[in-house]
Amino acid sequence: ASVSEPAQKCCTENIQPFLTSILEELMGPVSSGFTEVRALFDKEVNEIIQDFQKTNDMTRLKENVDQLMTLPFNSVKMEPCYLKVNLLQELLQDLKSRFKVYHIDFVIQRTQNFMQELMENAVYTFEQLFSPSHQADSAKVATTIEKVKLRVLK
Repeated sequence: ASVSEPAQKCCTENIQPFLTSILEELMGPVSSGFTEVRALFDKEVNEIIQDFQKTNDMTRLKENVDQLMTLPFNSVKMEPCYLKVNLLQELLQDLKSRFKVYHIDFVIQRTQNFMQELMENAVYTFEQLFSPSHQADSAKVATTIEKVKLRVLK
């Protein structure tokens, strides 16, 4: 009871006025990281569509879709997404000194984990909605892939 009032006053005066600006500042790198995840998924699916339109090969299409499923675990392809979030390192250094925010690496790592999870969910959903083995009419496959991609991105 004796600590509650001074703690509440400290938070109200020294932290709460800055929360909105802090969140806005942190959301820039986080949003750009998640935007990069979306763009990577879009690019990879577009490459599958283009490859299928050139080859019209259902076996190769299945291989490409299987390869898409490994995208969340492909550190080389996911790296540009992760790098966007590394900007948090600089932003959080300022918060560390002003508000005693520790474990900056943990915040960045958790954000990158969420990005990987998002990609896992995207490719899993894509696989569930589009199964090349169930596509009888190869003329409609590219259109179907595009529709599934747009559905996943939505």
